[in-house]
Amino acid sequence: MKYESGIWLLIGCAGLVLAPAASAKESAPAPTAAGATPASAAAKAAPRTILFVGNSFTQGAHSAARNWGADTVTDLNGAGYGGVPALFKAFCEQAGLDYRVSLETQGGKSLAFHYDERRQLFDKPWDIVVLQEFSTLDRAKPGDPANYIRDVGRMVALFKKRNPAVDIRLAATWTRADQTYRPEGHWHGKPVTAMADDLAAAAAKARAANPAVRGILPVGEAWNRAMTTGVADPNPYDGIGYGQIDLWTYDHYHASVAGYYLSALVTFGAIAGVDPVTLGAKEKGADELGLSDEQAVALQKIASEVLKGQPRS
Repeated sequence: MKYESGIWLLIGCAGLVLAPAASAKESAPAPTAAGATPASAAAKAAPRTILFVGNSFTQGAHSAARNWGADTVTDLNGAGYGGVPALFKAFCEQAGLDYRVSLETQGGKSLAFHYDERRQLFDKPWDIVVLQEFSTLDRAKPGDPANYIRDVGRMVALFKKRNPAVDIRLAATWTRADQTYRPEGHWHGKPVTAMADDLAAAAAKARAANPAVRGILPVGEAWNRAMTTGVADPNPYDGIGYGQIDLWTYDHYHASVAGYYLSALVTFGAIAGVDPVTLGAKEKGADELGLSDEQAVALQKIASEVLKGQPRS
């Protein structure tokens, strides 16, 4: 009996010695692959900063998109807008990307206004900047890119001084139906795609004059593709075709939720480098803003095709 008690005492002592070692092994962090960043370090990595400078077309004006997601972005004017920047932020989050998104907007204004009157709000380093000009470029001389080219140059100099590596993009926006179908419109009598094409050409000139601009966001081209492929109705003045999307809101000038959604998809795909179709039918923004699964997927496909440079069919 004494012998057996001694044996059990020895086993017990051995267990006490081994238990801490086993416990230490179980609590040790799992090994990571070579070159991998530990989760704690990744969590501390600073998000990329992006600034949107524009007007009502960036705000999401005259649609439910205007104030949607406003709490996820920083409105430098404190107006509480979400718009295209908030949709961009939502897409990034769903893709697992970390961006700190800010906007400085004023309805009906050009880049000249933002530079002359508001630059103190954004004169700081940014990783990425998106510049959106007035819808007709020059209010007094529609289609004239001279002031646009000048003001892009002023903006580029400001942002490059703060961060020489800043990624600057120009948003080439969409055709206004009122400018195309109403007799007083500057593009009256021309194809519905013409205004957007002219805006894209102006952006290309601004980029050529300012090589520090990294690229152009082909928002208007995406609208054109949506219309020429039958996804969207090209003329809201004669009614919207069954099963087609109206990219304009009630004034046939600003975008509808669908139009802003398409704008944000193009912006996201171009800047984040993620194919918009990966967002899928259950994408959060589309659902909360009232787009059907089918509409969301159709618009994602249009954005994807334009960014891949596929020809119009």
